[in-house]
Amino acid sequence: MTQFKLVAMGGTFDLIHAGHTALLDRAFSISSGVIIGLTSDSLAARKGKKPRHTYQQRFDILESLLKKRFAGKSYTISPLDDDFGPAVLEKEVEALIVSDETAHQGDVLNLKRSQKGLDPVQVITVPMVLASDGNRISSTRIRNSEIDPQGNLLKS
Repeated sequence: MTQFKLVAMGGTFDLIHAGHTALLDRAFSISSGVIIGLTSDSLAARKGKKPRHTYQQRFDILESLLKKRFAGKSYTISPLDDDFGPAVLEKEVEALIVSDETAHQGDVLNLKRSQKGLDPVQVITVPMVLASDGNRISSTRIRNSEIDPQGNLLKS
């Protein structure tokens, strides 16, 4: 039996790495349903991100991972055009899955939900996954050829 019926999480998921899978593992381990907000190309641009892949490519890569790693699990991938997407509007969402880096967003989300007359969600913080050098794994570090998606240092 899972702890929640529906949780939400979000991200750009440009170069999927161990940090992403840790968030997904946690979400699917505690809930029977997961809403994954996938950053739209326009939101990425507004945030100054320069993904290597388009929204559709990131969607396809993420969906492929989900079908392999979480076969038979219930999920929805929704475009994120703002920081919260369906997590603000969906009454059934009971928890938000965040990293240490984005934990503060839980308070903002709960304020927005309160303004819409919705119950607050529980904020579940997943620790950052560290690379072999002790620094966090990130798509930026992978793009810069510092580490691979598992956090192993690449020889330069």
